[in-house]
This record gives sequence, structure tokens and C-alpha cells, in this order.
Amino acid sequence: MRYITKSDLLIVARDSGYLMIGIGIMCLVPLIFDLIYFEFDVISFVIPAAISIALGVAFKKYFENSTPKKMRLKHGMMISSFAWLWASIIGGIVFTLSTNIPIVDGVFESMSALTGTGITMFEDVEILPHSILFFRALEQWIGGLGVVVMVIGVLTKPGSVSSKLYQSEARDERIKPSIKTTLQKTLEIYAIYTVFGVILYVLAGMPLFDSICNSFHIISTGGMSIKNANMGYYQNDVIYLISIVLMILGATSFLVHYKVIKTRGKSLIHDLQFKVIIGVIAFVTVILYFISNIVPIDLLFTVVSAITTTGASVAMPAEMAGWPPFVIICLMCLMLTGGSNGSTVGAIKLVRMITFFKGIYRHIREILSPEGRVVAVKLNGHKIPEKAISQAGNYITLYLMFIMFTWALFCLYGYDPFKSLFAAMSLQGNNGLDLGIVNHTLNPIIKIVSMFDMWTGRLEIYPVLITLRAFFEIFKR
Repeated sequence: MRYITKSDLLIVARDSGYLMIGIGIMCLVPLIFDLIYFEFDVISFVIPAAISIALGVAFKKYFENSTPKKMRLKHGMMISSFAWLWASIIGGIVFTLSTNIPIVDGVFESMSALTGTGITMFEDVEILPHSILFFRALEQWIGGLGVVVMVIGVLTKPGSVSSKLYQSEARDERIKPSIKTTLQKTLEIYAIYTVFGVILYVLAGMPLFDSICNSFHIISTGGMSIKNANMGYYQNDVIYLISIVLMILGATSFLVHYKVIKTRGKSLIHDLQFKVIIGVIAFVTVILYFISNIVPIDLLFTVVSAITTTGASVAMPAEMAGWPPFVIICLMCLMLTGGSNGSTVGAIKLVRMITFFKGIYRHIREILSPEGRVVAVKLNGHKIPEKAISQAGNYITLYLMFIMFTWALFCLYGYDPFKSLFAAMSLQGNNGLDLGIVNHTLNPIIKIVSMFDMWTGRLEIYPVLITLRAFFEIFKR
């Protein structure tokens, strides 16, 4: 039985136009810094932008009246998967044209920035043009909310298309009844926190350009810095504390942020996911402080970076690799968990973990309870549907399978097993913390698999699997 027809493909092509136009516009924004710093590298941005915008306009016009069918969730997931891949390819072309790195490395860099993974293929980022440094930061900032979410929030009209595309990026929380209004409010909150970060960094003594780029990559929980030593370059505890606050803000649900003013802060205090994040950060930091000799502020920064999947660091990969194994294992557990649903973080996310463990506890209680008793599972006072518990378990299983496959591949190519597991978890969770094996020297096959991990991790696996299933079905006889 065929699940994908010609009409489905036409819908995907038709509604991908806006996204391609938005991605093209994204490539033009760094020209501001190209002109400010007299770098004269206009072509590297204009050519990819022109390709994306021209194709987007062509898709929009040519397929506008090609099919009367309305968009369904499967179409939204396919469009979303395509948009992230297309954005990575176009961004990769920018990096290749500007810096002459191989196209595989360019696409890896772009995918890493957009998905908020933050692992770089550049051996020395400090020699890069300001326009490229800003472009990497901008990709992280846009990717933090989501490529699709950002574009439909700015360019598209309200309606079912916006709703389906919103759901396709694994988002279901609404600040307002309208998806369009929800996106605009979310973008407004996001922009306010970004400006807030820039101001705080400048007051802490950071140069303005650094403040802009660092605010972009920290609030988006991206972690791809403009310095080789990442945030450790600044050797400033105030800057570290500002970054910690911004990472936690980025890892907190935008719905909670929106309600903070209306509830006078109660929404933050009462939010289960926020309380768990703060509790875990405090608990793990204290435990690791007593069993290691790591500087307290460095330890706190790294713990926050791990659970918020930011990947920003104050210690170089080689230094982290020398930390006690127990510390590294704790960081891996935090990387696996992630922050709040409806935020900028990657990984499994707390709400799934909470739902999964509540389901396990429910099963234990049912066995101990009188026969026939049904034990309800609740979260924040609301009953969790049986389907949600099952879906959480299915997703966690699938997520771990992806990690196992990547880990095995790293080991096959001769990389250290412990460091390989850390790298696999970091890539799949869009984290970016690394022990020194994921860089430009990585085997090309593992680079491609790593890109796939980052892509699936950011879209929460299912949209990509659905897209691949549709792709293979096209070639069926």
C-alpha cells in the first residue's frame, strides 16, 4: 500500500517555498558585519542566498495551485525535515565559499550550528571573518527556536499550515490560541532575553561583537563560541554566571516565561520541569564538588551546560578528558536528559523522562495493589494518557538505539570506546560537549553519520524517519 502519492509531494514542494526564501534571507543578514569590518566577502553569502530565494519563489509560484489538498501532519514533518537539511546545505555552501573548507565540513558546521550542537570543524575559529563568526551565531539563534518555527512566525499567514508546521518540530505548547500569535510572542520573549544577555555581557567587560555572538549562542543553548577556548577564553567568573543564567533561561519552557509576569513569578516556581532542572543542577554539582578537584565555578558551568544541552565550556576537551570517570558519567547522564519541553534544548527532555519513570512506578503500584485496580498517572495535577506514557518509552528506546549505533561505528573506526560513547550522546542530544575526538580529522563516514544524528536529534527522530520512508516509497515500482 502506498502512503505517499504525487499530491503529497506537490504539497511538500508548494509549502517548502516560504522556508527556502527565509533560509536565503538568513544568509544575507551577516552582510551587515561584512560591511562594518570591510571584509568584502559578499559573494560567499549572496550566491547561496540567491539560490535558496530563487528556488523558494519558483516552488511557491509553480506549485501554488498544483493540488487542492490541505496539509496534514505527515506533510509538515516532511517539510520540516527538508527545511533543516536545506538550511544546513545552504549554510555549508556559505562556509565553503568563504573559508575553502571541504563541503562535507561546511555542511557539518552548518548542521552543528543550526541544531544547537555546537561542535566545530574549524581548527582555529579566531582567524575567521567577523561575518562568518556572526553567521554561525545567527544559525544557532535561529535554530534555537527552530528553522521552521522562525520562518512561519515571520513570513507565513495564520492557519492550518502554520499549525501543522509547528507540530512538525515537536512543539505543542501554546502561549495563545493562535499558532501565529504563539510564535510571535515566543519570538518576542526570545529577543528580549537575547538583548538582556548582550547588555549584561557588555557590562561585564566583554567587547560588543563578542557579546552579541555569545548571547546568541548561549540563549539558544547552542554553545558554538567565537573563541577557541569557548567561554573559558574570558577567564571571568561574572561572565560565567551570566552565561549560567542565560542557559537556564534557554532551557525553560517559553510558556512558563510568558506566565512569569502575569503570575508574579509563581509559574516559574510551580513548574515541575524547572524545579527538577534546578534541583538536579544543585545536587550533581555538590556531589561532584566533593569527589573531584575541579574549580567550583567551572564545575557548575559544565553541569548547567550539560543538562541544558548548550555544550558551552570553560575547560578544553583535553582537560575534560582528564577529569575523573565518575564526573564524565554524570555529565553523560545530564546530556541524555536535557531540559524542559517547549524550550531551546535537545536530548530526550525532562517531561519524557518524568513520564517514563512515572509509568514504571505506576506499573509497580498496580502489581502491589488489589487485583483490578487502575492507578492513574498524573503530571502537574493532570492525568497522563496511556498513549503518552507509551510514546515516551518508545521514543527513549529509539533514541538509545541511535546512540548505540553511532557508538559502535566510532569504535569500529578505532576511536576510544569511552570517548566515543560521550561523543555519540553529545551528537544525538545536540549537546556539543566533547572529549577531543569530534573535529576536522574525523573520518568522513562518521562525519556524515554525525550529521544524521544531529538532524534526527533536533527534530526528535520521527519526522526524519517519516521523510526517509516517503523517499524510499517514491522509488517503489
